[in-house]
Amino acid sequence: MNIITQSSASRTARDVPRRALPVIDVGDVVAGDPDAPAKLADQWREVWETIGFMCIVNHGVPQEKIDGMFAAAKQFHDLPEDVKQTVALNTDHRGYMGIRKEELETSEIEENRKPSISQAMFTATEYPADNPFVQAGEQFYGPNQWLPEDVCPGFRETTLDYMEIVTDLGRKLMPIWALSLDLPQDYFEPHFRTPYTYFRIATYPPLPQHGDREMGIHAHRDTGFMTFLPPAKEEGLQILDEDGNWFWPEMPDDAMVVNLGQFATRWTNDRFRATTHRVVPPLQNDRYAIPVFVNPDFEARNETLATCTDPDNPPKYPVQTYREWFGWYMSNTFGVYHKKKA
Repeated sequence: MNIITQSSASRTARDVPRRALPVIDVGDVVAGDPDAPAKLADQWREVWETIGFMCIVNHGVPQEKIDGMFAAAKQFHDLPEDVKQTVALNTDHRGYMGIRKEELETSEIEENRKPSISQAMFTATEYPADNPFVQAGEQFYGPNQWLPEDVCPGFRETTLDYMEIVTDLGRKLMPIWALSLDLPQDYFEPHFRTPYTYFRIATYPPLPQHGDREMGIHAHRDTGFMTFLPPAKEEGLQILDEDGNWFWPEMPDDAMVVNLGQFATRWTNDRFRATTHRVVPPLQNDRYAIPVFVNPDFEARNETLATCTDPDNPPKYPVQTYREWFGWYMSNTFGVYHKKKA
């Protein structure tokens, strides 16, 4: 029998309280009821102006699709490291990132951090060959990288299918976002015609003896508009509350966690909150996580929303396309971009 002992850093990171996340039933919205978004707008607004994390239930993502994606994540990460490195992460932010390669150098949240103890395969929206940005060779419009079918059978199909399902869910929820911001229900539709979705298919190896400032992922806020995360079998996610205290989130088994990204915060002039969170390394078993980040069109611009500014609260952020913001953030987070600069 293996006896797991914990370092003091491990115990400190885990010794935080538990707190239930707000739960919102989006079933009627997903089913297409035109009156449903307005009924949820007040609850939606309260979450993003306070805790900044929620659970949605009756979200329409079939459990068998979630289970299949978790199985595909394990299938990929069980492969030998040298095989996974044949599709190494590139500067289009597609491919495999090995352990301790995510640096989060730009964070204002923690200092003197060590690289994250996680591994991930990144995929993103696949654009057609006739897309003008693809033809121009613009960064982040490149193709996904895939292992041969005989090496990782079914992985590509499962991944693309899951991304499409979750992206469709994100689109269906946009009317609630708009109404919660006191905007017309269809306000975001032109900005989400070709959403830039990216997918982090991650695993966190067990680390019972992790030292000070060692984390699966360090304290951070997500980059884009919204993130969808089904509960993992091994806990690890911790959230920083409004008073600066860490807690373990509690949620229904059939829920999908939703949180906000920094591009949305900038768009709303800080009215809506991108909440800091982290992943504590598991003690004994690998932890798999499949967050999907659903964002606006890459060329959408974050001009401050009219309902989020007034003479006493002028716009706080420069107007950028999502691609410009995403590129800045990623180039200061992942080592592959540093190699390019060198």
